[in-house]
Amino acid sequence: MTQSSALLIKGERVNSAQMKTTLNLTQTTSASYVLMASIDLARKQLALHGQKIMKRVVDLVRYAREKINQIDGLYAFGNELIGTTGIFDFDETKLGIHVRKLGISGYEMETRLRREYNIQIEMSDFYNILAIVSIGDDQKNIDKLVEALQDIAYKQGVRKNLNITQVPYKPKLIVSPRDAYYSNKKSVRLEEAMGEISGEMIMAYPPGIPVICPGERITQEVIEYVQLLKLEKCQLQGTEDPYVDYVRVLGE
Repeated sequence: MTQSSALLIKGERVNSAQMKTTLNLTQTTSASYVLMASIDLARKQLALHGQKIMKRVVDLVRYAREKINQIDGLYAFGNELIGTTGIFDFDETKLGIHVRKLGISGYEMETRLRREYNIQIEMSDFYNILAIVSIGDDQKNIDKLVEALQDIAYKQGVRKNLNITQVPYKPKLIVSPRDAYYSNKKSVRLEEAMGEISGEMIMAYPPGIPVICPGERITQEVIEYVQLLKLEKCQLQGTEDPYVDYVRVLGE
């Protein structure tokens, strides 16, 4: 079940006793027995039938990746990325699809898949969408996704002139996050916040990585990036103002 997980430790790279002590600092002493039972049932299922189940999943996602890569304007990346900068290995069940050549953002692709084809994917960003193929999927699900992507790509066509949106470079930390959180704050309009020290977090969810954190200096680059996220109707979190028209900054 969602909100449950298992931590697996193998070999001697991690001290299991130290790990247990660390977990005791954060985990509850009143765990849900329903959630724990779901973990044990999932473990039993994989122990008895795991190889057969996962082979079917991997076969499905490889089939999907092959079909999607035959669609002009789409790229379903895979094991060919292993060994490139920052990539040690690749989880094949994560079906990441680059959509930028169609001239639309991942956010727009996610919205169209949901509204026009009744397909809900895991997440999106400016140039990609992510679908997760699980043991609950079958050939019918995969074909429906592929056909929807084919239809959208046919309607969009491949675009040559494409804008590139860069994630802002890490803002400069002026005040510690703790001091910023407890400091007096005021609200200013987002477009007028350049140079101010942020008193709250602004993050696009998913994946929930902050664009700016408490204590960091707000730059024009950050403002423009957040405005683009708003324009794409991305889900923004962390701010007192749910619409992020205003941001809380340090000051009286």
